[in-house]
Amino acid sequence: MISLNEILSKLKSPRIVGSIKKDVVGLAFDSRLVKSGYLFAAIKGTRSDGHDYIPVAEENGAGVILCEKLPDEIHPDITYIEIADSEKNLGFIASAFYGNPSSKLKVVGVTGTNGKTSIATLLYRLFNKLGYKSGLISTIKYFTGEKEWPATHTTPDAIQIQNLFSKMVTEGCEYCFMEVSSHAIVQNRIAGIEFAGGIFTNITLDHLDYHKTFAEYIKAKKGFFDQLPENSFAIINADDKNGKIMVQNSSARVVTYSTRAVADYKCKVLETHFDGMLLNLDNAEIWTKFIGKFNAYNLLAVYATALCLGESREEVLTCLSTLDSVRGRFETIRSLDGKLAIVDYAHTPDALRNVLETITGIRKGDEQVITVIGAGGDRDKSKRPLMAKEAISASDKVILTSDNPRTEIPEDIIADMEKGIDPSQVQKVLSIVNRKEAIKTALMLAKSGDIILVAGKGHENYQEIKGVKHHFDDKEEIEKIFGLI
Repeated sequence: MISLNEILSKLKSPRIVGSIKKDVVGLAFDSRLVKSGYLFAAIKGTRSDGHDYIPVAEENGAGVILCEKLPDEIHPDITYIEIADSEKNLGFIASAFYGNPSSKLKVVGVTGTNGKTSIATLLYRLFNKLGYKSGLISTIKYFTGEKEWPATHTTPDAIQIQNLFSKMVTEGCEYCFMEVSSHAIVQNRIAGIEFAGGIFTNITLDHLDYHKTFAEYIKAKKGFFDQLPENSFAIINADDKNGKIMVQNSSARVVTYSTRAVADYKCKVLETHFDGMLLNLDNAEIWTKFIGKFNAYNLLAVYATALCLGESREEVLTCLSTLDSVRGRFETIRSLDGKLAIVDYAHTPDALRNVLETITGIRKGDEQVITVIGAGGDRDKSKRPLMAKEAISASDKVILTSDNPRTEIPEDIIADMEKGIDPSQVQKVLSIVNRKEAIKTALMLAKSGDIILVAGKGHENYQEIKGVKHHFDDKEEIEKIFGLI
């Protein structure tokens, strides 16, 4: 509970209608969740306008309404706060409601197209190993110290974020590492967060169904670094040409990392095998349990972040060598007869290319690479043929299948992917709508020593078909067929 006066102190130029002598006992931007004494934030969304649901919030007992336009009917026992941007101001209100918890943590945000989950998760694990209690907000799971919560979004809404921060403070956490999605930046879900630093991984084709153009997608990511305070750091991948763009208007201290160029932190892959790789990381050789150059970038970003947060170089290097890979990120499963399956979350053309290049770099030359890949429904259609093109360019066989078709017809999604297949390569491609059958077929086609990549879903344990989520886990299906479970 918080006094309305405390909330109003966080807002700029609000217009108040009604009494300010009251307390707020809860927050909601979904009118169905409003209870007596709640503040309801009317937010204009992409599909609906929260202002249309003010009457429902009032009926459910809202004591305060935050809005951009006052409703026609004003209730004398309700306080109305009219303000220019209710979506952005909800973040500041949520922060105040939960006692400004991010000011009591060192919060580091990770943004980019690929690598966000791996970097945030590895930072969480690293700092736990270094002896700190930490929090994690990621695509896979949320952690408040050791307590685990199911993840609903890559970056949850502003109220949920501040609630999680509050739990972290209660649990004695000193750090929080969180993914910052482009959607969250544009939708002001990170408003009200005091960041100690931000990390930029890379930017490639993705989410154009939402941002419409690549320029707008870049602008969204840049918006995160524009908000960073002077006493924070901004760690950018110097090998991505958009890295410098990210920090053009940032007040943060800029730090760079690279595997190719001059940078503050550098890394080189010395050896790569299917059970790990040897790195020269900041002029020190370490063996890691990770595979692929993309993971070298991830580990380098983690290392740079730890040092920016004041940790010992030697301790960080020692701990990095003990970390395990993240669920669904180049996760390997070996069959009893010598087949190797790899489950990876790669769901963009660039990510798929990185994984297949890693496989190509390790294979001896006589093994087949069989790739199972789909594309998500109700999402950016432009990347579908590109996904198929990347798959066929580095595979001996490709099976096109369903990912999460959501409300789309799976056959239509596959047809879009097939447009990326050159006629001369059609004989290398199978289209099997049922993902379970596609995986089974790939494993049956494989011989001892062959490599089967099942890409697109990674850690996900569901498949969304016609708007309904069904249990489905790529790793689980592979282990069943291999007779391992």
